[in-house]
Amino acid sequence: MSKEQPEILRVKRSKTDAQKSYDRLSGFYDLLSGGFENRFKLIALDKLGIQPGETVLEVGFGTGYCLEKIAQQTGVQGRVVGIDLSTGMQKMANRRLARAGLEKQVELYYGDAAQLPFEDRSFDAVFSSFCLELFDTPEIPSVLAEMKRVLKPGGRLSILSMSKEKKASLMVKLYEWSHECFPKFADCRPIFVKESVTEAGFEIVDDEKMNVAGLPARIVLARKA
Repeated sequence: MSKEQPEILRVKRSKTDAQKSYDRLSGFYDLLSGGFENRFKLIALDKLGIQPGETVLEVGFGTGYCLEKIAQQTGVQGRVVGIDLSTGMQKMANRRLARAGLEKQVELYYGDAAQLPFEDRSFDAVFSSFCLELFDTPEIPSVLAEMKRVLKPGGRLSILSMSKEKKASLMVKLYEWSHECFPKFADCRPIFVKESVTEAGFEIVDDEKMNVAGLPARIVLARKA
């Protein structure tokens, strides 16, 4: 990162605390944040251009909102896989997929994105929304390296994340203050999305800035060279 860029805050809560927190939130997570997050997720998902028969991985699938959309796009001839750290979220995703009649088209895994349990070059596309910023700063390169490892040559990556900008608004400053003071509640923080993806060795295809509930975010579409 450039010396002129502001520092990314660290993530202080443990992954065990994160798991417990999202397990507790899983039953009403959609009520809390799904309403304003989902429309941005759909924009990020649309950029992947998923085709019938493709193999697609979602990292941090939450309640399964995007998994349902992905399974509809790949069809029965495709393969859809999701991984999440929260068993509570996995239960909610299973229920959603079952209601949609898609449970047989999707494989759900419990695990850590920094150590993906999948073979090299397994997927045509990888999708992740509001997840990368949950990892502590030194671990972000490891997560992106794992995503790159499991992608096929020329495979696509779409990342939606809170974005760290050079000039922070008052809203961002308040949010980062909350993250520092109450890390178990405001557990994520803005990160350098495009720069992190570039440094991981991806080719940037598209980079779109947006505003999510008053906070800057980016959708970065990239390709494994």
